[in-house]
Amino acid sequence: MSNAISVQSLSKRFGDHQALNQVSFEVPTGAVVGLIGPNGAGKTTALKAILGLSAFEGAVEVLGQSPRSAPHQMMTSVGYISDVGILPRWLKVNDALKFTQAIHPQFDLEKARAILAKTDIPLKQRVKALSKGMVTQLHLALVLAMDVQLLILDEPTLGLDIVYRSQFYQQILNEFLSEDRTLLISTHQVEEIESLLTHLIFIDQGKIRLDTALEDVYQRYRAVDVVKSQVDAARALKPLSEQPQIEGACMIFDGVSAESLADLGAIRRVGIAELFVAMMTREPESIASI
Repeated sequence: MSNAISVQSLSKRFGDHQALNQVSFEVPTGAVVGLIGPNGAGKTTALKAILGLSAFEGAVEVLGQSPRSAPHQMMTSVGYISDVGILPRWLKVNDALKFTQAIHPQFDLEKARAILAKTDIPLKQRVKALSKGMVTQLHLALVLAMDVQLLILDEPTLGLDIVYRSQFYQQILNEFLSEDRTLLISTHQVEEIESLLTHLIFIDQGKIRLDTALEDVYQRYRAVDVVKSQVDAARALKPLSEQPQIEGACMIFDGVSAESLADLGAIRRVGIAELFVAMMTREPESIASI
């Protein structure tokens, strides 16, 4: 199987609002894909369609199965963590482990306990007594112990402090990622996941703006700290964006060779966050042609 997820012409409307408009993309098996977009871009709507949690127009295939016709079989191999805690607040941690073991055929109880042993979460504590960071850690332990092939994260660290965010993604690296496992992360907090990614998808206003491997992003786009004397020359090369600096400007270029940029200033690898801002602040019509 070459793709863990295949999405073709996915559309979704809520009344007069077109949340998704003919969205198509693929998530290769073994990839770590960032689905990046501002609030209201259509990220969660796309994920709910992929997970079989809402009706949609178009075609979606996940791990070779359809979320329409075989959602239960599909979800035995898919883990999902959203920004909304779904664990009952009255439930004790140990009972949450036992309950998950009873309903999920691939849940490893001892693995879950081993993961939680590395945290400060007491097994006899109720969910309502845990901090948001601890609830997220508990949810992650439950999912990682399910031995799934695909893990989908929807704004998983929203509202967590920097320590918990770092621990969360480190745990993903240690416990989940391997050659045959696939990770799809939906977020607008780009900086904290850039080091994990192999592929990148930008979505805005229900449309895909960019869909490519991360290595191709670094080959295609370049950032230049343009010195003041070369600003006009740099503008002639039609940068994607320009941000003023004390001694010139930072500009991002699409498809312009390093040789053409060499005299303008220091060339560096473009950051995903600054590329995202550059593309989201352009007119939609011009982005669509990129």
